[in-house]
Formats: sequence, C-alpha cells, structure tokens
Amino acid sequence: MSSTAQRYERFARFEAGGSSEVYEQWTAAISRDPEVLELIDGLPEDKRQPNLVLASARSCGAAAGPYPQFRSFLQERWEEIRPVILRRSTQTNEPRRCAVLLPLLAEIARTEERPLALIEVGASAGLCLYPDRYGYRYDDGDLINDPGRPDLVLDCITTGNPPLPRSCPEIISRAGVDLAPLDPADPRDLAWLDALIWPGMEDRRALLQAAAGAAAKSPARIIKGDLNAEIAGLIEAAPAEAAVVVFHTAVLAYVPKAGREAFRETMSGYTSGRPVHWISNEGSGAIPGLAAPAGDPGLFVLHHNGTAVARTGPHGQSLHWLQRVLP
Repeated sequence: MSSTAQRYERFARFEAGGSSEVYEQWTAAISRDPEVLELIDGLPEDKRQPNLVLASARSCGAAAGPYPQFRSFLQERWEEIRPVILRRSTQTNEPRRCAVLLPLLAEIARTEERPLALIEVGASAGLCLYPDRYGYRYDDGDLINDPGRPDLVLDCITTGNPPLPRSCPEIISRAGVDLAPLDPADPRDLAWLDALIWPGMEDRRALLQAAAGAAAKSPARIIKGDLNAEIAGLIEAAPAEAAVVVFHTAVLAYVPKAGREAFRETMSGYTSGRPVHWISNEGSGAIPGLAAPAGDPGLFVLHHNGTAVARTGPHGQSLHWLQRVLP
C-alpha cells in the first residue's frame, strides 16, 4: 500500500470513523482506488492531506453522497479542484476547542495572578482567540460564562476530574500568526472554513457562523508569517503585566519536522523565563520530543509546557484529564 493510500486509510479509521460517515466511506474507498490515488499523488506531498483534498472538492460543489458519485466528480472536475488545493491550506477553525483549553487558561491566570495575553499559532480566522466570549457546559452541568445567546455555548464531556473553572479568565491581549490569515468578515474566507467542516456535522457549521459573526465585530490582530520567524516578536510585544499563553490546536502536524523541532526548542526556552506558558493540543506524535500517553490514537494530546495533561476530542467535544500540572 502506498504512503498516500495508508494516509487515507488511517484517516478513515482513526479520524473520520465515528465522526463523519461520508468522510469515512470516501477516504476508505480512496485508499483502495488506484486512479484517484494517482490524481492525489500528482500533487505536492504537503497538499495530499485528506482534509484539504476533500474540502477543496466540496468547495467546488461536490455533494455529500455515495463514493461513486464523489469519484466521478473528482475525475471530471479535477482541473478545477486542483488549483483550489494548491492555493488553499487546511485551516479548520473550530471554536469548540476552547472548551478543552479553558481549564488550563483559568489555572494559569489563577496561579500567575495576572490577566492573560493570548497568542495563537496557526490562528486561521482567530475564532479560538475569544475563549471569554463563549459559554461552556461540561457534562450537562451549569452554564459557565453565559454569552447571552445559545449558539455560542460550547458543550464538552469530561473524565478524570479536570479543574473546571467557575468563570473565564481576564484576557487583555489577543494576537496570532498564520501563513495565510483568514478574515471572519470575508464571505470567501468563511465559505472556505465552512467547506472544511465534515459532512454530518451541522452543529459545527452553525457554531462557525455564529463565532465568525462575533469575531468580525472586533477581529484579533493576526499577522501573516511563519510561526518560527514571528513567535519571538509576538511574545515580546505582549503587555508586560500579562501572563503570556502561546497555544495551538491541530496545527503542527502541517509543519515539516524540522520546523516542529525548532518551535519546541523555542517554546521550551521561553517557559523557563518570564511568565510564558505553552499549550499544545495536537495529534499524538505531532511534536517530536513530547511524550504522549497511551490511549485512543484518534484523540489529541493536550500538553502544558511540554507535559501531557489530557487527551481531547479533535473538535473539542471531549476532555479526558490526566493530571494537574499547576499548584
């Protein structure tokens, strides 16, 4: 089996399986389809990602239906789809991931006794830079931080007794970096983010629209650039009175290994100096040198300053706590 076939077979089993029946069927079938694999293998290696290929096809009008229908669409419209793949990148901006970040953010603010300055790496449209503007309901419990509208309430199930806060921490600065920042007020960018949402996940689609509308009213500062080139300047520009929190979710898997290693070294150095905290929420093994606890390979690993503290649902739907790292 080719590496591309293995990639799509793994995506079907561990990512789409149990989450999107359409994507599970499509990617499993692609992994066994020499003609479609040949099309995909004609792309640059970093453009063969299942999310990117499927979202690009859907942005060109591919319907969420049986695989033979999708296969025909790919073959007939490939010359239209291919430029979209080359121009775009996987920039899923899932606000629900704030639900797995919030306990750590609140703990950092509490222990540092400071407000927070948030810096998101791979910020996309910046929808995760507003954790204090969403409401949270863990395990059908009481609502935390009522946003005044139900379409901005994030639900999350938990295990392991995470340190759930009673309120959101104070955030006085928001910034981000992305190779191609998206504008939540731009209909074209919003359409691309919508295409990245998997078929069958209408709740995510409704949340995207609500979160983008809220962010468009006061967009965060997101600079265009490489994370390793820009992170030091963003940290130094953060307000001196704040505890800096650099975070990322489902981003480093798309960075070459050397870049991931360089970023880990940079962040490991910062966390031993001024109040700078590093929160990583990535797939197992995405960051070389960071240990990942045994468990479901379909779950992400939440690290704080290089230590694994939880396993999380890829779209923020679950938080499986391992330990506290802050006093």
